[in-house]
Amino acid sequence: MSDKPLRVMIVDDSRTIRKAGEDYLTSAGCEVVLAEDGFDCLTKIKDFEPDFIFVDVMMPRLDGYAVTEVIRSHAELQKCPVVMLSSKDGVFDKAKGMAAGATDYLSKPFKSEDLIASITKHHSGFSPT
Repeated sequence: MSDKPLRVMIVDDSRTIRKAGEDYLTSAGCEVVLAEDGFDCLTKIKDFEPDFIFVDVMMPRLDGYAVTEVIRSHAELQKCPVVMLSSKDGVFDKAKGMAAGATDYLSKPFKSEDLIASITKHHSGFSPT
């Protein structure tokens, strides 16, 4: 395992959600970058090279499904876990997320433990500080 912190991107149009996620994950030892929507995510993703991505489903301009499909179309990001965040937790929404290429689905509002558990589940070698 590397000594480098896990690089996590949080994509959500809610400033409150982004800030909460950043606080939770920074205290767990992650390096975090925030994006406020799908376009912002796609402009930052190449420079940041995340190890893990949380993406909101419902966002203006480019929703989480479309962003996930774009992420999955890039060879260097195909193995990067993408966990969708949504206040909608219906079977159809989850299926649509998985069809877009999501690794998992996390309902909002989330707690610190939810984010950490999701990363631990989908990223081998991660142990929070």
